[in-house]
Amino acid sequence: MSPIAPQAQDHGGKIVAVRGNVVDVSFPPPLPPRNQQLNAGPGNRVVLEVQSYLNPSTVRCIALNATRHLARGMPVQDTGAMLQIPVGEAALLGRMLNVFGEPIDGRGPIEARTYYPIHQPLLPLADRTVGTEVFETGIKAIDLLAPLERGGKSGLFGGAGVGKTVLINELINNMAEQYEGISLFCGIGERMREAEEMYRAMQDSGVLKKAVLIYGQMNEPPGARFRVGHAALTVAEYFRDVVKRDVLLLIDNVFRFVQSGTEVSGLMGRIPSRVGYQPTLATELAELEERICSSRNGSITSVQAVYVPADDLTDPSATHIFAHLSASIVLSRKRASQGLYPAIDPLQTDSKMLTPTVVGKRHYKTAQAVRSTLADYEDLKDIIAMLGIEELSRDDRATVSKARRLERFLTQPFFATEQFTGKPGKLVTLEQTIAGCERILADEFAKLDEKALYMIGSVDEVAGGETE
Repeated sequence: MSPIAPQAQDHGGKIVAVRGNVVDVSFPPPLPPRNQQLNAGPGNRVVLEVQSYLNPSTVRCIALNATRHLARGMPVQDTGAMLQIPVGEAALLGRMLNVFGEPIDGRGPIEARTYYPIHQPLLPLADRTVGTEVFETGIKAIDLLAPLERGGKSGLFGGAGVGKTVLINELINNMAEQYEGISLFCGIGERMREAEEMYRAMQDSGVLKKAVLIYGQMNEPPGARFRVGHAALTVAEYFRDVVKRDVLLLIDNVFRFVQSGTEVSGLMGRIPSRVGYQPTLATELAELEERICSSRNGSITSVQAVYVPADDLTDPSATHIFAHLSASIVLSRKRASQGLYPAIDPLQTDSKMLTPTVVGKRHYKTAQAVRSTLADYEDLKDIIAMLGIEELSRDDRATVSKARRLERFLTQPFFATEQFTGKPGKLVTLEQTIAGCERILADEFAKLDEKALYMIGSVDEVAGGETE
């Protein structure tokens, strides 16, 4: 099936060079503007997007699908418009699409009357709204230490295999089921297996009927991975501005967007910047991230998984993404190796919402006390490793006891992992989380075996502190 294209114009060019997924096309004046869609190849199936001008007669384009059928001298058709994607509640809900708006779920064509360009202007500052409402997730460590903002952007940072996708799946289960608005999932450069698993999980849980899934997978050309985020945001903006619904936008994985931009930049002949990234990294990321905002019509709440290369949070891709977020949840390989899932690092995780004026004094004081106790324990670990816990003072031993119990209490069995662990998933309210942490900090469970607090929901599931 060929991508849906706007009505073609009588303005043709021809291919002068093909370098992987970058294609140079010569045109008689006037040249097509940037981001215009061109079609080439047999049956006009290869979609090109104009990126830059080489000289007065040649444009350099990025291909959004495979270029193996292209050759020098082939004709190129100017469509006269940007790449467009179908929008509409009835047409899209419950469907899985690619960057062109084509269905990839095997359930027949998408019948949409309206198409929007994937590149949209940013919402003017005067039309944006900012709220201070907390978005509860039912996950203890997130709700306590990094409360998410309704209408804000949150990131899950972690290296390979520390649980980003599992956490995203759990958020879909917890948030999408109770969420009043539309859920929109955008997969950028992730494995096809994960897309298939997520589709089935959403189908089984009943979330799919009020969700849209848009994928640019790992096996697709960098152009498709580079533009699928913009396509998803166009759909999100349609639901916000036209249908006037709140949108929950889940993205897995923003680093793959940066990575595809690096591939495109290299093919286009730009000189790499720091650590080999494209010189336009900050601009490209801002073009995507700053479209995620709320208006008077509705909000877009975004949760984004971010792969961190070599677990290095100072990597340029991670530092640029940090700047756009209101909450940053950092996953730790060390905690994952200890079996503390979700492997959220309580000392590096932070949220701009965690202030007394937003979450209340009780929540703020409890979160600060938990973080302080865990930080003290981190400082004492070297002494314990060298001299043993017996050499610590009584106060320090009490701190270690509380910290180890807090670490275990902040673990949680997930609905997304029930089939692997055999433990039923637990949803814990913020009130239950705060009450549990307060009781642990008050030394109520000092005599209880710390294992009793591991992988439970609320603290009420364990008996009081009498038993050893």
